[in-house]
Amino acid sequence: MRAERGNTFFIHTFGCQMNQADSGIIASLLQEEGYVPVEHEAEAGIVLLNTCAVRENAVDRIEHFLQRLHGQKKRDKGLIVGVAGCIPQYQREKMFSLYPAIDFLAGPDTYRTIPSLVEQVRSGGKLSSLEFNSAETYEGVEPVRQGAISAFVPVMRGCNNMCAYCVVPFTRGRERSQPFRSVILEVQKLVASAYKEITLIGQNVNSYCDAEEGYDFAALLEAVSREAPSLRIRFTTSHPKDISESLVRTIASRPNICNSIHLPVQSGSSRMLGLMNRDHTIEEYRDKITLIRSVIPDVALSTDIIAGFCGEQEEDHQASLDLLSDIRFDSAYMFFYSTRPGTLAARTLEDDVPEPVKKRRLQEIIDLQNRISGELFHEAIGTVVEVLAESESRRSSEQLMGRTAGNRAVVFDRENYQPGDLLNVIITGATSATLTGRPIHP
Repeated sequence: MRAERGNTFFIHTFGCQMNQADSGIIASLLQEEGYVPVEHEAEAGIVLLNTCAVRENAVDRIEHFLQRLHGQKKRDKGLIVGVAGCIPQYQREKMFSLYPAIDFLAGPDTYRTIPSLVEQVRSGGKLSSLEFNSAETYEGVEPVRQGAISAFVPVMRGCNNMCAYCVVPFTRGRERSQPFRSVILEVQKLVASAYKEITLIGQNVNSYCDAEEGYDFAALLEAVSREAPSLRIRFTTSHPKDISESLVRTIASRPNICNSIHLPVQSGSSRMLGLMNRDHTIEEYRDKITLIRSVIPDVALSTDIIAGFCGEQEEDHQASLDLLSDIRFDSAYMFFYSTRPGTLAARTLEDDVPEPVKKRRLQEIIDLQNRISGELFHEAIGTVVEVLAESESRRSSEQLMGRTAGNRAVVFDRENYQPGDLLNVIITGATSATLTGRPIHP
């Protein structure tokens, strides 16, 4: 029997892996109350935007969505529009006047209220639920997952770091960790459901702590690895100050923990790191990289870089270029700085780098990183790598796309393989972003 349109929902997800995981939680909470997911927005009576406020371009995208939905609501009087996640927690009730399409708002700690918000909206009015709840980890909620190969498992929420450019502490609140036993139970379910890969996630995942059970992140990671020995285990995102020797040695000692670490640095200049309130120097960052590579020689490293932060001089920018040249990351997320209202930088620093200079510096960073990535990827030609097939290639159904343990994308001839298969591929070609190859048969 087909569900009534008023009880159907569609979720648009913006932002990071945590937002993707949160959408699975929201979908689960709605389905528990009898709401039915649909595959296309046009079929839905309830449209939810699960949002990210970290970067200005993400906010701009959501504004465009809301403008379009405003026009759609004029034609479809029964349509309910909700905005969840970081932006409503950040901009709060002023969103109702800025975006008339919105019927309700829910923050990252109040997803459990969404079904009741929907029901109350039907009676008229606009509603919000934006309280912080330092105890909320959504323990016991069985998330709805997309796909059956890779799964995100949130192990902690929030962030206690106060990086000057970042809104996360203001949108997701203080750090709190999932109980160890809850994480292991979820991992056991994923193993039983035949998943192939698990990624442990958190805003600062390696600050995980279950004090009652005595588990830090290194101990949790090892326990998850042993609980799911046939699955690949990944984690993200790390803060340099929390990379410990015990964590690095755990990664090296467990064969199913992927040799891939994303370690955001943001700048190659200690002066800029001080202004960013990053709580580490560039010398300390380099020492962590030396530790990692001494214990995991084949590790694949990636990072984040911000160009044009407040007060950045040419010598600071050059220090970032030097860092990229020295460390030679596999890849990097690269952006120029945009002020986020309410952050430490917005309150105490002047955004004094002209936008054309920011864009020029960013392009120099991108050009250098692309060259480095291209060189590293070309060095892989002729080697044999283990690949977990994830999906069809975008260009051809005759090819599949998968990833190495080092998180490099590989496109290869499909032959008789299917998504979810683990196979060896000989690399025959490379760009700065993708490897190509053909399967090696046992």
